[in-house]
Amino acid sequence: MKSIDKIGFLLFGLVFWLVGTGWYRVRGSMVFEATGLRYWINFVLTPVLSAVVCLLLLKGRRVPAAEWAAASLLIALPGMFGEALILSRFGTFMPAMQPATAGKYGALLFASYGLFLLIAELVTLRAA
Repeated sequence: MKSIDKIGFLLFGLVFWLVGTGWYRVRGSMVFEATGLRYWINFVLTPVLSAVVCLLLLKGRRVPAAEWAAASLLIALPGMFGEALILSRFGTFMPAMQPATAGKYGALLFASYGLFLLIAELVTLRAA
């Protein structure tokens, strides 16, 4: 993996996280505080779509399979650290949602990052 790719993955991860967080800041109450069906559809689709976007980036940049785990960490870490800050002050950063919604929001994040990192790790292990 080239140095420019490493920097690019970090920046992509930061921008991807900022866009997603901004969307949930504005629309999150319609997802998490509406119907259970809407929440569960979002809970399934968001991790899958997020993983697909990130995996397509790795394929498009022709990252060797043996380096997918490392590359995926570079993409995921900005958002993971950012979300830790947001979840610690949920009411401040997500004022449109109820404080009790933080658990559902955190679960969605955990599933999203977990799915992406799991797939990347499996690809890396298979390449080894």
